[in-house]
Amino acid sequence: MIGRKSIPVAHPVLEGNEKKYVLECLESGWISSIGPFIGSFEESFARFCGATYAVSCNNGTSALHLALAALGAGPGDEIIVPTLTFVATANAVRYCGAQPVFVDSQACTMNLNPELLEEAVTGRTKGIIAVHLYGHSADMDGIQDVARRHRLFVIEDAAEAHGALYKGRPIGSLAHAATFSFYGNKILSTGEGGMVTTSDASLRDRLRLLRGQGMDPDRRYWFPIVGYNYRMTNVAAAIGLAQLEQVDRFLDQRRNMACKYEQCLAAVHNYVEIQTEQPWAKHAFWSYPVILRDSVAIRRDDVMKALEQDGIETRPVFHPMHTLPPYRNAVGEYPVADRLATRGLCLPMHGLLNEDDICYISHRLAHWCTGSGT
Repeated sequence: MIGRKSIPVAHPVLEGNEKKYVLECLESGWISSIGPFIGSFEESFARFCGATYAVSCNNGTSALHLALAALGAGPGDEIIVPTLTFVATANAVRYCGAQPVFVDSQACTMNLNPELLEEAVTGRTKGIIAVHLYGHSADMDGIQDVARRHRLFVIEDAAEAHGALYKGRPIGSLAHAATFSFYGNKILSTGEGGMVTTSDASLRDRLRLLRGQGMDPDRRYWFPIVGYNYRMTNVAAAIGLAQLEQVDRFLDQRRNMACKYEQCLAAVHNYVEIQTEQPWAKHAFWSYPVILRDSVAIRRDDVMKALEQDGIETRPVFHPMHTLPPYRNAVGEYPVADRLATRGLCLPMHGLLNEDDICYISHRLAHWCTGSGT
């Protein structure tokens, strides 16, 4: 059990073949971006996502940039993005010289509200990025309906949603491309790493070309285009493959923890809201966000400080993009995202937690939210 004075918000679980596979890399000398684990990890991850192909890269932001570049996003284009997301989603659009256009959230899922998409489309709109925030899928049918009407590409930003489902279909197989992160706090981790999944062979080829400096695969050191050095190492892929072998257990653990949180927090339903799993979704529970209701007098940041004194690490819900200095020229109002960001915090969620930890976290959160003393 984690000590009462040190419950981290996230922690990797490295209990499988990670050490064994990394040692194979070291002993063989294949430690850079060529080696057998890269292909094995890509093939296995594509199957896991229900996609035909997967293209590995060095991190999740690079994955987003590759997907956007491969789909032709460029200067003068607009890409619709939820305002409530991690900054990489909007930054990757800017990397391409395109302009992110922000859309407000649904209160229940915290994801992009498809009912607001139509009014965000202009003659310059090229595509939509649907973020599966904190592990809950976006409403992909609503998003795809708008995309089809306006001939827009769709990218799933699935950095936080390994193993989530939408209407029984795996996240990573629902759009032109999907992007994943394997940062140390993700459900599957390689330390740093990313992946793009697709079922389009020509898009896969374009992704591979861009990933490797633009070098012609049939003519060494010939570069027909300007590309990027976004390759994953064989060592990272070895860790990723070992993690993927354990993914069912990881997801079951997180679902069980989420159920325990829901049970423990039921008594303070009048004080906190949770990210509600919709009937059409299967949540991956990367994190466990809770929203303080308006009846809670104490500020969110003060709750986080109090929990820190209790030995519980938390994180604020992401700042909406339209509130950040690089994106403050955004036009529009985003009341749902503003409320979620101001009132929301993420509780610990990882494979080293147990039921006693979750009961303790929930008890202390309830204590501070209800103002029941010190």
